[in-house]
Amino acid sequence: MTTTTVAPPASRPARRRLRAGGRRALTAWLFLAPSIIILVAFTLYPMIQAVYLSFTDYNLIRAAEFVGLSNYVELFQSGPFWNAFTNTVVYALVVTPVTVILALLFAIMLNQAFRGRAFARTAIFLPFIVSLGIIAIAWAFLLDPNIGLLSYWLSFVGIVPEQGWLSDPRYAMGAVMLVGVWKNVGFYMVIYLAGLQSIPVDMYEAARLDGAGPWQRFRSITLPLLSNQTLLVMVLALIATLQAFDQIYVMTRGGPFFKTETLVMLIYREGFQELRFGYASAISFVLLIFVFILSMIQFGYLRRKQVTY
Repeated sequence: MTTTTVAPPASRPARRRLRAGGRRALTAWLFLAPSIIILVAFTLYPMIQAVYLSFTDYNLIRAAEFVGLSNYVELFQSGPFWNAFTNTVVYALVVTPVTVILALLFAIMLNQAFRGRAFARTAIFLPFIVSLGIIAIAWAFLLDPNIGLLSYWLSFVGIVPEQGWLSDPRYAMGAVMLVGVWKNVGFYMVIYLAGLQSIPVDMYEAARLDGAGPWQRFRSITLPLLSNQTLLVMVLALIATLQAFDQIYVMTRGGPFFKTETLVMLIYREGFQELRFGYASAISFVLLIFVFILSMIQFGYLRRKQVTY
């Protein structure tokens, strides 16, 4: 004769805890549902659709025709693609470090107590909250060779381009770089300010008592303890520069002679002007992979230098 052992039923408090946990999870998912639906509808689905279109020939007039890797083969053999890729890399290599360094310098200066500090912080941060299109229009007027105030001031020191700042191939990229730096430096400065204010003052006082000078304190205390903020700023700045579009579209339209055409400008031209949506999607996907790889390399390198305190 065999006997079976029946597990005792769960106690009443345990069942209550399970039901309470289930209700909390359901409540959390209900609160998250609107954000998840928006994310899927306006981010995930368009990304999947763009990847599919990159393997097709589609121009809004006829149905998408599957062409395999033809778009990718064409873009890697295309002169305009490599020109835009080179311009994008040059823009990122200049604007990213300049913006980060200026943001750190401004943060250090504005972390000191002096009269007018609040006004200076606001003035540097203000361009970030203004539309980049509006800023680009204002800078286009400032750099106009005939009526531009900046051009008028620079003429007193003999700095006058022959064709205008935005129409001269030698200066156009520098002009859009200037606007990109001026626009974003305030945002990164605020991130650095938050990091500086979290560094214990006792560390500076101890270093000062040990005879450390300003440069030694900056190199041994400030920079290492700002590594977390530097990681965030570098990644954000790199992604922003690789996606530069607004001020270039408003100020130069990618000219003169495609000297300021970036990959995003090329995507716009091929997709919305030439109506080659499959080809534009292929460029978009290549840019996405390029940004992802660079971000991971940068994240991995800076992650090793992070300091926890």
